Formats: sequence, C-alpha cells, structure tokens
Amino acid sequence: MDFFTPIVDDPYDYGRIAAANALSDIYAMGATPLFALAIAAFPEDMSPAIVGAILRGGVDSAADAGIAIIGGHTIKDDEPKYGLAVTGIVHPQRILRNNSGREGDALVLTKAIGTGILTTARRSDIIGAEELAPAVRSMATLNRRAAECALRFGVTAMTDITGFGLLGHLREMLGGELGAEIDAKSVPLLPGVLALAREEIVPGGTRSNLDAAIEAGARFSDAVPQEMRLALADAQTSGGLLIALPQGELEAFLAALKSDGVAEARRIGSIVRGVGIAIA
Repeated sequence: MDFFTPIVDDPYDYGRIAAANALSDIYAMGATPLFALAIAAFPEDMSPAIVGAILRGGVDSAADAGIAIIGGHTIKDDEPKYGLAVTGIVHPQRILRNNSGREGDALVLTKAIGTGILTTARRSDIIGAEELAPAVRSMATLNRRAAECALRFGVTAMTDITGFGLLGHLREMLGGELGAEIDAKSVPLLPGVLALAREEIVPGGTRSNLDAAIEAGARFSDAVPQEMRLALADAQTSGGLLIALPQGELEAFLAALKSDGVAEARRIGSIVRGVGIAIA
C-alpha cells in the first residue's frame, strides 16, 4: 500500500505516478500483481473533473500492469491524497528480497534518479513543466519490464528506489554485513538535477538521507562533488529497481534490459566484502 499528496500539477499524471509507485512494491519482490484497491482523500469542493482525471490516471497505470482497480475507499480531506493497495502473488521460494545481495554481485539501476530535486524545483517555480517532463515520464513508467526481465536471470536481491534514495535503499540491500563500491559517474541522472543540487534546491528528505548515509559509514572520494552526493541520496517517487546479480550474468542482463525497452539501465557498482558504501 502506498499513497501520497500531489507532486505534479497535472491530475492525470499524478494518478499515473501514484499507481506506478504502489505497483513497484510488488515488482520489487519478483511478484505479479493481481488487482488493486484505490485509496483517496479529496477536498469536498474539488472539481469532479480533477477527481476523475486522478482516478483515470490510476486506472490507466493499472491497465498497463494488466490488472484492474476493483474498488477502494475515499474520504473528505482538505489535502488531496491518492494511491493504491496492490495484491500480488509469488512462489514462496522465489521471492526476491531487498537484503540478500552477495559479495561480488554487480549492481544495476534501471531508472535515472533526481525526481525529488526536480519536483521540489517545480513546486518553487524554479523550473517549468517542460523541464519537469522527463521526471514525470520516468515516474509514470512501470517497473514491470525491468522486473520481468530480472526474473530470467539469477538475481540475488532487488528493491525499488523510493523515499530513502539510492544510498538508503542500497544500504538495506547490503544487510549490515557487506559493503558496496559505487562509481558515481555511472549513475544515471535526470536532466538538470546536478545544476539544481548545486544551488541547494533539494527536498528536506534528501538532506536527511545524505546525513543518514554518512552516519552509517558512506565514504565519498574527493572527486565526488556535493551536488552529486545529494543526488545519490535524493528521495525518489516511483524510482527504478536496484538489482544485484552475479557478475557473469551482467552483460547478458544489460542487453536483455535494453532489448525490453529499459534503456536507462546501468551497472553502477558492486557488492564487496566489508561494511559501508564507498563512492568514487
């Protein structure tokens, strides 16, 4: 279950993104969604056309996932909220967990990051709708293709990148017993993210994520500027999948992702012996 307040201006896009975000929890476990229930809160005086557009966006995302929204519940609230409770199915012995990476695994990220920084900039009218458009497209894109592709390989761990940012969710994947080496230059970024972060235009959650990562032992080389550090910790909405798999399968996996239309996927590093994340 996941829902949140609007992060974009267009109500239809808001519905699509909220639904895609909720569906990601199912995909990240290697599961197949079966159906969803809508969760919504709307002001009493909100235009029915706006409410309808939000709900239609969610229905269309669900249809892209091959499922239906079969019901739900709505309440009156001064601040709009929308999301889904999604039910899925997976064989108990084939669940992909978020903390089971292995030493030597390659790490693959399937979407560019920076949605938190860009949506914050848009809310402050620092950027326009055109500059935000790549982030909207990314957030509205389901992780379905990437997850289905991952199931054809020997993936050891998988998680979706959301509120804790790339570094926070990577820390979960390491399970407290392993470390990781990340090549910052290999991490895909949405257009304009570094320029905004350089001007300190970032959400509060991103700053908290970076502080938490450093407190937990993340180590940055001098070659990684502050704006890149913030981007790596940026709180995401409907982010991509972070996938760990054996190095020997990496080349074939990246080729398969590209063939399946997951064009932004990149190898960003490896899981190593030792504790903590080293970013160079």
